[in-house]
Amino acid sequence: MSEKKKRALISVSDKKGLKELVKALDKHGFEIISTGGTAKAIEKVGVKVTPVEKVTNFKEMLDGRVKTLHPKLHAGILALRDSKKHMQQLKETNIMLIDLVVVNLYPFRRTVSKKAPLDEIIENIDIGGPTLIRAAAKNFHDVAVVVKPTQYQLLIDELDKNNGVISLKTRQLLAAKAFEHTAYYDTTINDFLHRKFNPDEFFPDDFSVNYRKVMDLRYGENPDQKAALYKESFIYAPSIARAKVLNGKQLSFNNIIDANDAIGVVQEFEQPAACLIKHNNACGAAVAAGISEAFQKGHECDPKSAYGSIIALNRECDVETAKKIIGFFNEVVIAPSYDEAALKILSKKQNLRVLQLKALDQHIIPQGLDYKKIEGGLLAQSVDIISDEEADLTVVSKKKPTEEQVKDMLFAWRIVKHVKSNAIVLAKNRATVGIGAGQMSRVDAVEIAVRKAGGREKGAVLASDGFFPFRDNIDIAAEKGITAIIEPGGSMHDQKIIDAANEKGIVLVFTGVRHFKH
Repeated sequence: MSEKKKRALISVSDKKGLKELVKALDKHGFEIISTGGTAKAIEKVGVKVTPVEKVTNFKEMLDGRVKTLHPKLHAGILALRDSKKHMQQLKETNIMLIDLVVVNLYPFRRTVSKKAPLDEIIENIDIGGPTLIRAAAKNFHDVAVVVKPTQYQLLIDELDKNNGVISLKTRQLLAAKAFEHTAYYDTTINDFLHRKFNPDEFFPDDFSVNYRKVMDLRYGENPDQKAALYKESFIYAPSIARAKVLNGKQLSFNNIIDANDAIGVVQEFEQPAACLIKHNNACGAAVAAGISEAFQKGHECDPKSAYGSIIALNRECDVETAKKIIGFFNEVVIAPSYDEAALKILSKKQNLRVLQLKALDQHIIPQGLDYKKIEGGLLAQSVDIISDEEADLTVVSKKKPTEEQVKDMLFAWRIVKHVKSNAIVLAKNRATVGIGAGQMSRVDAVEIAVRKAGGREKGAVLASDGFFPFRDNIDIAAEKGITAIIEPGGSMHDQKIIDAANEKGIVLVFTGVRHFKH
């Protein structure tokens, strides 16, 4: 910034904080250049402003699509001050240096979120703004760039502290933030257009993630790990990232992971459903005619494991359910809404995090991709969607299922998808009675589920997320009084499994679909 006359180019869609910024720039001797609506807003503040067309000698055209895309602006931004060649070229072409660029971009994401017509969405793809930002950020050695109103105070403090000079360290920081901003903006546009025009291409050659920070967390999975919560630009299904906290302290990293799983379970069902999650696995789930009954049945599955759990309900939490919830220690309750009296009951527990997620009472099938980070890479897969159509089931045993068994098997099949592999779910009357999770041996998972059931397994159905490799699972199930089994099939020993089921008089149903969860 060797030139005595300092210049700032300002073009902002968000006028928040503009008054304070331009007054500070004026105080420190900046000549301000601006565009259309921004120039008018600056004039109202009483600060002198030069319209951009007086600098470029070129009026904006194409309904504002072209106004800052001009060499008299970009050369003034990109010129290297310590280059005699650059300075001579500017002098020959009568181009002024620009030392500060303040730009925030057209509100593309907000326009999409309000479900505007496509033409309006396209017009909110900013072209000139990102170009100015990138030019200024590239030339951080001489130029400062500010892209958000939240950065204005940093700039003002810097100018006051350094007598109108912006330090190199600050310019470098702002440049990094500028490229972060344009990358997020471009990825948001890419995400929207990809979903709109090319929805069937799950895995593009160049893959960019698109998340914005919601908040920093106290710590990660363990106290020695740092963590933060981010959310996608466009969220189409109920998400913990959008939940409103009505009571209790900040969510932890582990709370968020378990809450995400609990939301996924209750979203599987159109009827009232409740789920209790602990350490990334269900310790109880049920559906019923009412939410209080569903919660009661879900809790009865494994009350010991439910201590300190995350609870999700896909219906309004009523007084009866609230009273049951505060009857034992739990970390988080999530529901689409709360009866006023129920919320008062829950709020008596100061540390109980009570969250509202309005869309949770809507049966929305998840879409998009599921990601898993690995060292040095990222795995992406389509979301595991389950079908409960009875026509999808193949009865392979001689004994045919009753209508009640089919309902219980389909219920258990939806739950087992959300349990860590190897996974076994025992269910009766659309409620879990025993769950075996995360075992290296499937027969171990069966034995754990039976032990958890504590005698309630008699007359229950069993769901397995993967096929049975050996008949020992069938033998245990028969010995314990389990009447029907639903599993994918596909083992090289399928016929032996079928023979064992027939020998024991157990209903056996194949789905042809596996639901591992790692």
